[in-house]
Amino acid sequence: MGIYGALATAVSGLQAQSFALENISGNIANSQTTAFKRTDTDFVDMVAEAAVRRQTSGAVQAYSVATNDVRGDIIASSSDTHMALNDQSFFVVDEKVGVNDGNALFGGTNYYSRRGDFQVDAEGFLVNGANYYLKGLPIDAATGNISGSVPEVIKIDNSFLPASQTKNIDYKLNLPQVPQTIAYDDTVTDSELLKVADYGTDPTLAAGVINGTDSATFLNQSISGGAITVYSENGAPANIQIRWAKTANTPADSWDAFYLTDATATGAATKWKNIGQDYVFAADGSLAPAVSTVTISGVSVNGISLGNIDLKHQASGVTQFDDANGTAQVTTLAQDGYAAGEFVAVTINNSGRIVATYSNGESVEKAQIVTANFNASNQLKKLDGGTYASTSESGEAIFDNDGTGIQGASLEASNTDISEEFTRLIVTQQAYAAGTRIVTTADEMLKEALNMVR
Repeated sequence: MGIYGALATAVSGLQAQSFALENISGNIANSQTTAFKRTDTDFVDMVAEAAVRRQTSGAVQAYSVATNDVRGDIIASSSDTHMALNDQSFFVVDEKVGVNDGNALFGGTNYYSRRGDFQVDAEGFLVNGANYYLKGLPIDAATGNISGSVPEVIKIDNSFLPASQTKNIDYKLNLPQVPQTIAYDDTVTDSELLKVADYGTDPTLAAGVINGTDSATFLNQSISGGAITVYSENGAPANIQIRWAKTANTPADSWDAFYLTDATATGAATKWKNIGQDYVFAADGSLAPAVSTVTISGVSVNGISLGNIDLKHQASGVTQFDDANGTAQVTTLAQDGYAAGEFVAVTINNSGRIVATYSNGESVEKAQIVTANFNASNQLKKLDGGTYASTSESGEAIFDNDGTGIQGASLEASNTDISEEFTRLIVTQQAYAAGTRIVTTADEMLKEALNMVR
């Protein structure tokens, strides 16, 4: 190869070490960049064609080695919209290319990023610190299921959440065998029962209602069964109060339930209504026959129309076991309605779903975050802002919409290790310095060769 070959080899070494230094410099500079993936350097020797016994070490070429499959540390974040990936997947993102009639326009190209410092912008989009917009799949509000299969830029609607009318009340309780009502006297037989005779000649009790005049008598002969706030179609709240009255001890224990329909009713006006179901119990305290659902028709409470409401007892939801206190023990009392609510915030749940929360306490899943995996993630093309584009070497993205790997209120740190980079920096500096000595030595040898002709 000769002196000139040695000089060229030394220069290739200097170039390779300069390339390595550039990667080290970039790694250190981005040691605090969210989800940054360091770039290592690999060296490949370039051997000139020669006979086996005349081969030389050859020149060197430097190549970048990606570390996209090396996760950085995951650290907690105070932002509910920040996310980290604890596997090797990527968020699917897009870039904004313009605005048309006040609406954002996107390029429609899928890019990939592990940078999860997303925030909701003024338009309701989730955008990360590098100005890339998160993509996912919308969720059908009616079914709660994912709608569609092609990822699209996620936009959060900050309008009011409409009210939802109460349709069902989950209601489970145990009734005492002997209700200790105000009128109960343990020395008087059947004093715990609702006595029709005490309501005079008024036919209202037989019709399933209790008027204002008889309300005090009814309260004395019944026990509380709990109360719950329900909602009308327009979100108006109404408090349903339930009372239970035992109506018979033979041939079987029987009960009726009533709800307060008009708290201000007096005289002959209806104050309490029977829900319309007889609860008959067997000797073991179970219902016979079983009652799983009771539909209360045309419910109205203090002038608020609530329509039909289903009491959901489920299997064995209402029992009659002996209770020394003589009171009803409510174990479940919940309903499915709510008032209208103002948009408050956005969070990410453990299933990778974007959830909007409202002032009425409701939470609604808006979109499912989509992640992408690659057969060769280190072959992705690196772009600005910790973003990548797929290549023929990386293969096409394999989408996943089950939320696996997503960790909310967290961020991934850079995978740069400063101590390792400084170690490489020292080695690179020394290798570069040694290369310059080779150049100097080759120069001196050339000078000596030229001096031979003098």
